[in-house]
Amino acid sequence: MSNALQWLLSLIFVILIYLWMAVLGIVFTPYAVVSKRGALRACKVYARSTVWLARRMLGLRGEVRGAVPTGEVMIAAKHQSFLDILLIFDAVPHAKFIMKRELLWTPVIGLFAKRLGCIPVNRGKRGAAIARMVQDVAAEFSEPGQLVIYPQGTRVAPGVRKPYKAGTAVLYGALGQACVPVATNVGLFWPRKGILRKRGLAVVEFLDPIAPGLERDAFMSQLEETIESRSNALMREAGFDPDGVPDPT
Repeated sequence: MSNALQWLLSLIFVILIYLWMAVLGIVFTPYAVVSKRGALRACKVYARSTVWLARRMLGLRGEVRGAVPTGEVMIAAKHQSFLDILLIFDAVPHAKFIMKRELLWTPVIGLFAKRLGCIPVNRGKRGAAIARMVQDVAAEFSEPGQLVIYPQGTRVAPGVRKPYKAGTAVLYGALGQACVPVATNVGLFWPRKGILRKRGLAVVEFLDPIAPGLERDAFMSQLEETIESRSNALMREAGFDPDGVPDPT
């Protein structure tokens, strides 16, 4: 398939998934308002159908590897594009994401994120933002689910190096729960920017849990090494050399 045709299909795909998001938002809003299960159901349908459409329309397959956590855990995931969000959300029973506060004001997404129990954070003063995040997470403990945080704080392109943020370690210590690292290579096929979605096998992999109780520096070191080394291995498996990308700094 030519790049031009793949790009055109990708453009149609992007338009379709946003239209589908709007349709589901309209249909499920009354259910979501009266029941949080309505919001969960709508988002599950959206995640699963979008991944299915990517496979059928673009030749982009999504695969989840490893032992999927079902209990109360913190999930610390590599974040490369919207696709890893969809794959994680579809895989676990009830994902609750740490998310940018601005997304709360996004049509459809904001309402359903609130109903799912997602935790908004400000990108202002780091200390105040972390303290507020811990408080908000504690307030959501009444609802079961798996808390998903992106340790690098944003989407990071394949091979680009970006430091891991302290908020993940603070939450790990405050929650006293195991932390499940997640590696991925999805950014090779569904980039964080642009239209083109490529054919191939995009993988999200749940790795062995890190037991609670580690000292902060030891936890962060183990978390970063685990996620980065396995993500690099997944990217090499797909034919990409992450070591060949120059450091933007």
